[in-house]
Amino acid sequence: MDVVSHPAFTELHRCDNARSPEHAGRLRVLHDVFSEYEHGTPATREQVCRVHSPGYVAAIEAIDTEVRLDSDTYGEPTTSEAALLAAGCAIRAVEIGGFALVRPPGHHALESQAMGFCIFGNVAVAARHAQDELGLERVAVVDFDVHHGNGTEALFRHDPSVLTVSLHQWPFWPGTGGPDANAEGVVNVPLAAGSGDAAYSSAFDEIVEPVVRAFEPELVLVAAGFDAHCDDPLAEMAMTADGFRELARRSAGLAPRVAAVLEGGYNLETLPGLVGAALDGFAS
Repeated sequence: MDVVSHPAFTELHRCDNARSPEHAGRLRVLHDVFSEYEHGTPATREQVCRVHSPGYVAAIEAIDTEVRLDSDTYGEPTTSEAALLAAGCAIRAVEIGGFALVRPPGHHALESQAMGFCIFGNVAVAARHAQDELGLERVAVVDFDVHHGNGTEALFRHDPSVLTVSLHQWPFWPGTGGPDANAEGVVNVPLAAGSGDAAYSSAFDEIVEPVVRAFEPELVLVAAGFDAHCDDPLAEMAMTADGFRELARRSAGLAPRVAAVLEGGYNLETLPGLVGAALDGFAS
């Protein structure tokens, strides 16, 4: 699986006062290891507005100073450039069957609201591109970030052409995605704190694989967060590199086409190895 990214991710969307776990160093350590990658290009406003309101997109473009967009999410004059580039790399990953290494992440972003480090819904933008430009009718999103993919779910909740599946720690931030939150086209798999490789494998066996296969997607788009790792500072799960390798391998077997987009993962020492394990899994 080829990697799509851009060197600008290490310079854009930086806020000296934010002290956020989501910072340029995440992509810097990944680029040090995965130095051979295709350079993505920014998404257009039209592409992003397939899932976000034009007013919201304009508001992000208009940021001209350091601001807080919510309690966790910062913005500054280059945030729009970074967010459009992240969405564009996700689009390119869908086109080539690649893995987009991007920031800011996207799976918490709502139609008209930034949330949880996320500005634009990168996976959602890429899914719509697959449908509108590549002629793929049925897309399944498999999200194994440790946090519920509430933004992606909300953007597609009433669209029968997109299935959203989220495996996540629960109860946990953002407080959504509990055991009673499922609906047609929405499958949440809440897992208890401390869950590791075996629990994720069982969830895949019992829930994820049957529901995705029944949906018969033409594309599986993986929201690949690595903050369920045992050494990640933001959560309380116990996944290992082997577990992420297996999640990627099994996700790749669920549809004729697969692509992935980076979400969370905040331990800079472990993140490159976890991405490498996932790339191995997608390729096997």
